[in-house]
Amino acid sequence: MGKLITVEGLDGAGKTTLAAALGDALAERGIEVRVLREPGGVALSERIRALVTEPALVVGARAEALLYAAARAQLVEEAVQPLLAAGTWVVLDRFLDSSLAYQGAGRGLGVDAVRAINLFATHGLEPDRTLLLRISPEEGRARQAGRGEAPDRLEREDEDFFTTIADAYERLAREEPARVRAVDGSAAPESVLAAALAELVDVLQSATAR
Repeated sequence: MGKLITVEGLDGAGKTTLAAALGDALAERGIEVRVLREPGGVALSERIRALVTEPALVVGARAEALLYAAARAQLVEEAVQPLLAAGTWVVLDRFLDSSLAYQGAGRGLGVDAVRAINLFATHGLEPDRTLLLRISPEEGRARQAGRGEAPDRLEREDEDFFTTIADAYERLAREEPARVRAVDGSAAPESVLAAALAELVDVLQSATAR
């Protein structure tokens, strides 16, 4: 079986950059790896991504949570589970913890309720390691502004929304310290990668020991 590594954090934390760098670093170690993103990664999930991020659409909190779960269900069934079964490692830019933080806490739907629909969606699949990129909501917004791109529907939320999400991520890290490892997302990309790899040492050792 391959390993599932997920990258989490606020918008602007550097998740996409780290996921790509991790993919390259693992490949350099001779590990077969695929880097995928959420929502997205496969055709149906990419269509759902376009819907759920469209600023012009009104999307209720429950509909939003269910759309993310549906995108996740398709990605897991079509890509993630087959890759893992074939021995390929998967690095995912966001996974279930994003829904727990954004919809469970940020939208006020309740972490347990959102966890339940996502465990159903993913057949109970859990990451072997989750890397949480810590960054302040203020720095995340500054980085987003520096991209020169129009913010999507969720990125337009106010600072209180993202503060709530950051707090939710911290709670998840405290509750599952064996799985969730925090990394300073405000550091330079090469330092973030080095810290992330340090948090994967035991996962790499367990894989190579077999």
